[in-house]
Amino acid sequence: VSYYHKSGAYVDATSYWSSEYNPNLYLTVASAGYMHTFSKHYSLLGEYSHYFYNQPSDSTVSIPYTNNFGVSNYFEFSPLVLRLDYYFYFGDRSAHRIMPSIGLNLVKRNWLGFDRVMLFPSFSVLFGSEQVTQYEFYPNLLFRYFYNQRNTRQLPYFYEVHHTEFGVMNYGFSMPLSFSKKQWSFLLSYSYNIPKSLPGETLSLENTGFLSLSIT
Repeated sequence: VSYYHKSGAYVDATSYWSSEYNPNLYLTVASAGYMHTFSKHYSLLGEYSHYFYNQPSDSTVSIPYTNNFGVSNYFEFSPLVLRLDYYFYFGDRSAHRIMPSIGLNLVKRNWLGFDRVMLFPSFSVLFGSEQVTQYEFYPNLLFRYFYNQRNTRQLPYFYEVHHTEFGVMNYGFSMPLSFSKKQWSFLLSYSYNIPKSLPGETLSLENTGFLSLSIT
């Protein structure tokens, strides 16, 4: 549910339901922002969001980011659209996200009974920072080994090292197709993502594609 004021300010509340999570209604996001068109070629959007996670009382999952502030820049040279997004996530930890993208905005008016039909394929690259945990052996490893052989109190062989890495996190392709009729809009979109691990991350990542349908 969203409300847009003619000044460019807006507020939005979005809830997410999924059969993959327990509870199914697992997240609500409240946002407030402002958008402004400076010229026919450039517009800007700034937004603050807070994430309300609905977790079981016995959950041990740690959620490091519960807020974000983002700025999106749109440069349109019809039909070419260039976009540059920056997001700052914060909560228990903080992280940065930068996403440049390039796309086409192809419009056909009064076609197939619709007021407007739009196709806007795009390609994006997500850069970001994240805390990475690695394990390193203690330098006196041999001493610790012999000590542990003779004593019940065991000394650890390795310790955790936390540091921040920055790099490519994802390549994304999307193909949204929009149909508009009076006050109604229908959006059919296919997206394909190629996630990438940052240096030092040990993540099991797979390429994923999904189809989505929106009615507004």
